[in-house]
Amino acid sequence: MRRSLLLKSAGLVAAMALIPAFTAGTAANEVETYKELDQFMSIFERVKAEYVDKVDDKTLIKGAIDGMLASLDPHSSYLDARDFKNMKTTTEGNYGGVGLTVQGEDGVIKVVTPTEDTPAYRAGIKSGDYITHVDGKLIYGEQLDEAVDKMKGPAGTDVRLTIVRPGRDKPFDVTLKREIIEIKAVKWEVKGDVGIININSFSKVTGPGVRAAFVSIDKALGHRPLGYVVDLRADPGGLLDQAIEVSDSFLDHGEIVSQRGREKTDIQRYYARPGDDAHGLPVVVLVDAGTASAAEIVAGALQDHKRALILGERSFGKGSVQTVMPLTDDTALRLTIARYYTPSGRSVQEGGIDPDIVVPQITDPDRRGRPRMRESDLRHHLINEVKADDKLLEADDKTDPRFEQTAEQLKKANITDFQLDYAVKTIARLATPTVQTALADAVPAPGAAKTRKR
Repeated sequence: MRRSLLLKSAGLVAAMALIPAFTAGTAANEVETYKELDQFMSIFERVKAEYVDKVDDKTLIKGAIDGMLASLDPHSSYLDARDFKNMKTTTEGNYGGVGLTVQGEDGVIKVVTPTEDTPAYRAGIKSGDYITHVDGKLIYGEQLDEAVDKMKGPAGTDVRLTIVRPGRDKPFDVTLKREIIEIKAVKWEVKGDVGIININSFSKVTGPGVRAAFVSIDKALGHRPLGYVVDLRADPGGLLDQAIEVSDSFLDHGEIVSQRGREKTDIQRYYARPGDDAHGLPVVVLVDAGTASAAEIVAGALQDHKRALILGERSFGKGSVQTVMPLTDDTALRLTIARYYTPSGRSVQEGGIDPDIVVPQITDPDRRGRPRMRESDLRHHLINEVKADDKLLEADDKTDPRFEQTAEQLKKANITDFQLDYAVKTIARLATPTVQTALADAVPAPGAAKTRKR
């Protein structure tokens, strides 16, 4: 193969004298590419022949592919048979584990977010925690897949994780009992006269689940609620079409999101259809550092259309679209193919969604010392091509006196989730006749022409 590449390179050099000048640049690029491939094969053969341990071709090739894709962005990757199977079982939510989304970073396993209502979430593991040991064995320097496999296992068995949390003096152990992780995409409840729709992921059942939640909330109350709290905290995202469907449930018209590829003309726009399943009632959307991707599409669309008030903390900032391309029956390529933009033309890449009202989770006693992991912290993350000037926002560092209570004080007042409590009370305030009249004057009438960008 190496000789063949050299012959091709030589042939290309000779052919350059015979082709028109305007193709010379292309031919030169091809020659350079063949030189690089020849160098790759030279390294491949030397490693195979002289590395201290015997190594098979499959391992070397997979390592080369992984390295190539890792150099692009954090979300493009090659899925071999094991990875492809893991992706399917994780998506289906039918595996024995503890419910953590983690990221490998310089040999360290870092928690991106715990999945709600799983062993890790109930044990209080937080975004930004580091996992150093599994069952007392150091996992520093291991491949991410190997570390994840150690945390997975049969339901009912125990696993002990050693956690390093910034802000705490010493590591601490957490023993978790593995469960069959069944991620319920949508859950709902009622607090007072407010409907709460908790979206945990964007799978193929999320859109129908939100519409079913509207019906269930009406039925539980015996009437329509004062409004809705849509909880997108710790939602890692998922399917683009489901983000569009959920946004459409709250919008009567207008653009929801645009998807833009490599070329300037490669733009797809998605619009809401007539009809608001929430009947124009007030909406508050809760976001935090774990709100990512498809969840940010929903928050951004509702914020741009002034359809919802966004509360909480700045979201994760993943503004890219991936597609899974099957290569064989059991392997696939996950590749970033586009960036997405909110209706006003904002890219959430790196920066995320800034809430309309910043509400810290003061019921979390570790919140001040615990770093939030976001897209901008990931190596090789895509650069935001549309930068916003937030100097005024950055200059506002005054502490709201309502947020000075301690976690202990709130616990005594039976408030275990300050952000949710604040959102429910906000809906009650928004539902007053005076506020409703003001909102009706400010929001375009249903059925208005769809917003189109030129």
